[in-house]
Amino acid sequence: MSLELIPITFHKVLQSRSYTVVVLGTVEKQFAIYMQPQVGKDIQTYLMQGKKPRPSPHNLIQSILSGYDIKPTQVVIEDVQEALYFAKLFLETSYEDKKTILEIDARPSDCITLALLSNIPMFCRKQVLEKAVAHQ
Repeated sequence: MSLELIPITFHKVLQSRSYTVVVLGTVEKQFAIYMQPQVGKDIQTYLMQGKKPRPSPHNLIQSILSGYDIKPTQVVIEDVQEALYFAKLFLETSYEDKKTILEIDARPSDCITLALLSNIPMFCRKQVLEKAVAHQ
């Protein structure tokens, strides 16, 4: 299994009543991750207006992490199996001059939203980009 990480960026979000499609990738290849409609609405609201009038669950998570001085550092889309993507969120915390990196299994939808809210980099494993179906 290739451990090489490829930087990816957010390209667009497409919304319907029953699902949301988030398009990620490189300049050469983009792929789509499907998620719940509310997550897409949260992403669109953030991208267009910045903050929602009421906090979303992602804002709550971000506030809790900040309160404990835990910083999200990166997101990695690490596997895809039959169009189902798997991701990890990497968090950094310090205690008595010792840094600790936490690696958390999470849904890609949560990771992508937190990455956009926290302005942290997103990556995918090279094998994921190779296996992903290209999105036009």
